[in-house]
Parts: sequence; structure tokens; C-alpha cells
Amino acid sequence: MLNLRPEDALHKSYLNRLLMEIIDRPALAQHLAFKGGSCASMLGYLDRFSVDLDFDVLANADEAVLRQEFHQAINDLGLTISGELNNALFFQLRYPNAPGKRNTIKLSAHSIPIKANQYKVLYFTEIDRVMNSQTLETMVANKLVAVTDRYKQYHTIAGRDIYDVHYFLVHGYGYHAPVISARTGLTPKDYLEKLIEFIIDKVTQTIINEDLSTLLPAQQFQQIRKILIPETISLLAQELSRLMI
Repeated sequence: MLNLRPEDALHKSYLNRLLMEIIDRPALAQHLAFKGGSCASMLGYLDRFSVDLDFDVLANADEAVLRQEFHQAINDLGLTISGELNNALFFQLRYPNAPGKRNTIKLSAHSIPIKANQYKVLYFTEIDRVMNSQTLETMVANKLVAVTDRYKQYHTIAGRDIYDVHYFLVHGYGYHAPVISARTGLTPKDYLEKLIEFIIDKVTQTIINEDLSTLLPAQQFQQIRKILIPETISLLAQELSRLMI
């Protein structure tokens, strides 16, 4: 079960409300697949807090209809759209909270298809709903790629990506290798070599501290922050050695 900080309870409640509203609208639920940190956390695959909702848009979906349905769901929940992209299904939402407190949710639905992704209808106990979602192995593969892809697209590095890779590997989760090849054009072996080099060269303790300190309880954060980078590199090296046998 997720160890939630008291100050994050309201945000988690709004995430749940928004997800329920999306699932309860057939025009959305039938054309989306849940993914990302919030999905993994709600399924018990990950033990950190996640602040956003991310989806894949499935084949043959009408994005204009999806946008209209998203607007209606957001409006019905009393949320405010503080930012929206015209060329992608991305919304920055605000909910009422005390000044200086977290009050923003990012909602995104990615329409670039990755044929190697695998999906399955899964049950989310927190909200008593089922929804089509990425399989665990698909999530792990996409997270491995996200570390470098985020840097390639936005020139940023997320400490939470390193945390998630570490958590997935240390718990022995497998990954769907075709996703790595489809997204990077590399074999898993070649990509893992690149990923290890990237972490050694680019990921700093400051990045880990700044990104993870608000997503984990203080004691858990202190226990993991110093070992996260070297242990993640070691775990990736072990997987690379396995692939080279």
C-alpha cells in the first residue's frame, strides 16, 4: 500500500475523482489505456506518490471527441484548466487548495502509437473500477526508455524515472523487450549500455534530491536517496550481463 504523506491526501483524492470520471465516460474509457506512475502506484507495482494522470490513445480514436469529453469531465468536477495544448491532449488543471499548497494536476493522453505496447483490463481497488491499462512489462520497458527520452525531447532529467527503474528492477519485474526496440531502434542490450552511460554522465544527486523529496515520505527518501544512483547502475549492469550470456 502506498505510504502517503498527509499533505498529499487532497491531491490523491482529486486524482481518484478525475480517474473515476474518465473511466465512467465510455467515450473516454473505450479509447484510452492508463499508464505511468499513477497507474503503477494504484496497481501496487510502485510505492511512490505520483501527481499526474497519463494515458495512451488507442487506435482509431477521434481526438476531437476525446478533447470534448475531457473538457466535460474536467468541468463536472469543478476543476480549472490553467493550460492546454492545441496539438496534443495535454491539460494542466487546478483544484482549490490553501495558498502555497500543491494544487495542480497534469492530464495527458499520448496519441503516437507504439505497436509493441501490450494492454490488459485491470482492476483498481482504490476506486472500484476496471480500465484498460499497460501491462506491467510494458510499463517497465517504457520507463527504461523514458530516462533518456525525456532528456532527448525536453533536455530534462527526472529523478523519479531513476527511482522507478530501480524499484522495478530490484523487485525483479520483467520488461517487454520489443517496446525498447520500437522506441529506440536499438536492441535491449545496446540500449542498456547507452542507459548506463547516460546515468553515469548526466544524473546527479541534486536531481535525485529535488525531484524525489516531494514524492516520498521523509524517512523513505533519506533511506534511498544516496544509494539510488549507484544501485540503479549496478542493477542495470546485472541485466546487461544477463543479456550478454
